[in-house]
Amino acid sequence: MLDTETKRRIDSCRDILVGKVPDPKSQVEQITIALIYKFMDDMDAESEELDGKRTFFTKEFARFGWAQLMAPGLGGQDVLNLYSEAIAKMNENPGVPTLFRDIFKNAYLPYRDPETLRAFLKEINAFSYDHSERLGDAFEYLLSVLGAQGDAGQFRTPRHLIDFLVEVIDPQKNETVLDPACGTAGFLISAYKHILRANMDKRPGDKLTPDERARLVRNFQGYDISPDMVRLSLANLYLHGFPEPRIEEYDTLTSETHWNDTFDVVLANPPFMSPKGGIRPHKRFSMPSNRSEVLFVDYIAEHLSPQGRAAIIVPEGIVFQSGTAYRALRKLLVQQSLVAVVSLPAGVFQPYSGVKTSVLILDKRLAAHAGEVLFVKITNDGFGLGAQRREVTGSELPAAAAQLRTWFHHLRKSAIGSTVSDLGELHLVSKARIGENDEWNLSGERYREQIQRDSTHPLVKLGDLLLEAKPGFAYGGSSKEQTGGLPHLRPMNISREGDLVLDDVKYIPQEEADKYNSYLLTENDVLFNNTNSKELVGKTTLFSGQGASYYSNHITRLRTKEELHPAYLSRILHNLWQQGHFLELCSKWVGQAAINGKALTEIEIPLPSLTVQQEIVTEITGYQRVIDGARQILVFYQPRIVVQPEWPMVEIGEIFKTRSGTTPSRDRQDYFIDGTIPWVKTLDLNDGPILKTEECITDLALSETSLQVLPKGTVLVAMYGGFKQIGRSGVLEIEATQNQAMTALLPHEDVDPYFLNYTLVSSREYWKQVANSTRKDANITKSDVLRFKFALPDLATQQRLVADIKAEQRLVAATTELIERMESRIQAAIGRVWGSAIHKLESIS
Repeated sequence: MLDTETKRRIDSCRDILVGKVPDPKSQVEQITIALIYKFMDDMDAESEELDGKRTFFTKEFARFGWAQLMAPGLGGQDVLNLYSEAIAKMNENPGVPTLFRDIFKNAYLPYRDPETLRAFLKEINAFSYDHSERLGDAFEYLLSVLGAQGDAGQFRTPRHLIDFLVEVIDPQKNETVLDPACGTAGFLISAYKHILRANMDKRPGDKLTPDERARLVRNFQGYDISPDMVRLSLANLYLHGFPEPRIEEYDTLTSETHWNDTFDVVLANPPFMSPKGGIRPHKRFSMPSNRSEVLFVDYIAEHLSPQGRAAIIVPEGIVFQSGTAYRALRKLLVQQSLVAVVSLPAGVFQPYSGVKTSVLILDKRLAAHAGEVLFVKITNDGFGLGAQRREVTGSELPAAAAQLRTWFHHLRKSAIGSTVSDLGELHLVSKARIGENDEWNLSGERYREQIQRDSTHPLVKLGDLLLEAKPGFAYGGSSKEQTGGLPHLRPMNISREGDLVLDDVKYIPQEEADKYNSYLLTENDVLFNNTNSKELVGKTTLFSGQGASYYSNHITRLRTKEELHPAYLSRILHNLWQQGHFLELCSKWVGQAAINGKALTEIEIPLPSLTVQQEIVTEITGYQRVIDGARQILVFYQPRIVVQPEWPMVEIGEIFKTRSGTTPSRDRQDYFIDGTIPWVKTLDLNDGPILKTEECITDLALSETSLQVLPKGTVLVAMYGGFKQIGRSGVLEIEATQNQAMTALLPHEDVDPYFLNYTLVSSREYWKQVANSTRKDANITKSDVLRFKFALPDLATQQRLVADIKAEQRLVAATTELIERMESRIQAAIGRVWGSAIHKLESIS
């Protein structure tokens, strides 16, 4: 857990360096080198305290010891000279192991200001090496400042996506794990933590024997072509408990040294920018190409063990480009190892890149039994797609993980001839269909159900109904500071619901505004998103006179003739986008897609009379107002218990008996297949009653593990999974077991379980304070849960309050149903002007 003081010291180190070392990566390198330097001296001091000898700073290197560096009588220039010489010579120190020599390889001080160095070393002096996970957490926080390495097409992978992919692949303690483009080792550390959590009783990894733990850290391997990244990976893994991290400076695509090595699990977000002239790989690749993205995917597929599986983040070129190498690679994957494709939103690498990516899930064992490929589309990863990437509700990652697990479970059952799972909700496409035209296209939208329409009103080309279809302009100097400027609207200002949202707007200075007067918006202009990631092209909204504004070149302004109502047009176009109509009209390239003006104006729309158009707009506006009001209820409603001063305060640990859970070995299929005993995971916790679980275990798993069946009325509290998960709770309405990521509070005769649950729900911010971390994977402990204090009235009062809250929740549930009904009515109103809809399954060509 990252404490506030450690975070402050890291921030202070960066603040000191920023004037002399503006590049974030260089700042991280300088802090890394200084920390390792200090920790080496700490280890020497610890050895001396235990009657041992100093190892690192002895003989001619004794003069570089930390105490000498911090000596009060040493002048600023002397400190600078001594420190510069020390880090430059450290990799020549015979007492330094290979790990530290690699970290100090080519190290140097990039500035010559003594006062900056003194202030910097003073902050570093406050850190101490104590073998705790706190150092690993601190270093991960430090690495979080790294941005894009854009020249090489490298972008640091967001932590929540790393954890999502690790959860999906589910590496085991006996498996070898590789990241062939490891960067700062984020995938490797997440996989390591995942395995520790899967093998815990009271703390992560405590169920592993010493031999298993030693073997576990030897199972992880990482390569990176950049010595700077290798240095950071080595330090990161070392501070997470890897005594001898296996990270190498290695060119995965041109070196043959490790060509014969295979791995059980590969996790990677490889760089996908190729140098001018392309990559010049060796001749052992099965896929002749000079494109780095093709070669990396080919390398990973080639280096999986017979039981191997992988998750690879890839650019859109891998998914649909028609070049020979791309098509041949997709064919190879579909035929040999591909089991799923996960489409990610275009903004997941913001603010560094809006590039559109997908994830290829490979599993050589399961692919042998799969006649289909699963396509999963994620439009919300829990963070907004703007430059700030603010956390938002409605993340689809848990649902995506559930779909993938259902598919994998089905394939495992099919392999042993068991009953087939219910796959009705999954978007599965046969391998034969994917290869129909020899394109082997892996864009899931290509195989979606399309709609042919037969309207009772005349169909008219949009271009015949417009006075203007005018794209906007790009403006690189816009700022998020208003300071008298005018808004410059961008695609992100058009929501998926067809609303104009103004919470992330850039502004053009007032003094430059006059030159763009032809792009001023007026009331009833229709704004069409002409360029975006392909699934977002076509979003449309109506500008209702929200003040003088301009619009970007990725938006087309539509002004209608008298016979076409602007609000009607906005609804028709946005409905077409919701139906996926624009996917087939897009011109696509890596990361983006667009509809040109000609294709847009050629669209035919039904044209009822203006009177009918106005009636439809009025009808839909009424429904929309109901929806907007209902959404406000959902946003602001939270079950709350108003505490009375006379109620006694108690700690959970004073009242409740607890139980811990575990995860049965995933290697044992007989622990899960055809299981009937509910097994609760964090994603099953919904802050309310738990009526079923995503997975069940068998009687054999119950008898051969430490799992115990929990009674109805048990309250479960999540401890792991980051700020979006910790503190999440639920009440068992069934008998069930649980995994290790939560604490079980057994029923108590003096406490209504729902009273405790609602108390926990209303205290969610408390857990964030306890976790005391800005990291995405912040955790709390069982002790934190047991120390939680809450007000406890008599049982009758509890039950009365619970009944009141349940009545409120029934009304909220009715609000959700009301939104669905109103949305259906909007679709029905638009559907009436199109007439009957004939559905048929067809490829988009």
